[in-house]
Amino acid sequence: MENYTLNSYYLQLEGLIVSEASMLPVFFCFLFIYLLIMVINVGIVVLIIIDRNLHQPMYLLFCNLSVSDVIGSTYMIPRLLWDLLKPPSERLISYYECVVQAFTSHMFGTTSHTVLMVMAFDRYVAICNPLRYADIMTNRMVLKLTVSAWGAAFVLVAILLGLTIRLNRCRTLISNPYCDNASLFKLSCESVVINNIYGLTFTVVLLTSSIGCMVLTYTRVCVVCLTSKSKSLNSKALKTCSTHLMVYFIMFVCGKINILLYRFPELGHYRSISAIMFHVLPATLNPIIYGVQSKEIRHFLSKLFLSKKVMSQLK
Repeated sequence: MENYTLNSYYLQLEGLIVSEASMLPVFFCFLFIYLLIMVINVGIVVLIIIDRNLHQPMYLLFCNLSVSDVIGSTYMIPRLLWDLLKPPSERLISYYECVVQAFTSHMFGTTSHTVLMVMAFDRYVAICNPLRYADIMTNRMVLKLTVSAWGAAFVLVAILLGLTIRLNRCRTLISNPYCDNASLFKLSCESVVINNIYGLTFTVVLLTSSIGCMVLTYTRVCVVCLTSKSKSLNSKALKTCSTHLMVYFIMFVCGKINILLYRFPELGHYRSISAIMFHVLPATLNPIIYGVQSKEIRHFLSKLFLSKKVMSQLK
């Protein structure tokens, strides 16, 4: 039977439900994934900072995606690992920590869309207006686009969580591996019509904007490539655009599966796994996809490992 307590300070997280026999394998699997996410994403950011050849708008904008992945994973996975080692009845989290975790989770999802939209604009300018690219994508413009991507996400998510924290709570169970907005407003016994309306509007506006941006930009890119006789332009467009679209597709599919499964409470176990994968899969694959496709990053890494090999031989 569910406990009803008015505005309890502590909430109970459902966490990830696994058998005792599989607890340690699951723990070390997620620990490995978290360390991998941190190493490759932080590594990409450091690499772009220290190598002047990578001080290009495309890579500087991609840094935002890596930073978002690091923040989103750090606020979810360590807490998940900590709760895995506890019995379900002892998986407690303070209400304020839960709100911060929900805010971080939604910021991660929203900035993934806004940053990828900005990156699509960068690819559009690079391919459709190559002669004016340096004049348009200046450092000042990159800074403006970065602030806009994070600022828009912050405002949208702040309103989303602001509508939730105004509600009184009469329940304490978070039926999710981590805190998010839907789990928080479901704790209330008050009307959540406004929350549902804004949440739906938020989702529709974000998806319509990102999908519309991708369709418009890449339709224009395709037109330019089809009418151009330059093989080098078409090759560059195919390489950079396929990478960007692959990253967007992975993020989009993971997010939409998570939203879809919320409509089916009987599939709670699969929803929990999907919610975790939404944070884990894009954060792991994004830097790998860009690293493999980027000639500059491959060249830097080859020089780095080659110099290390030479130094070891000299010793």
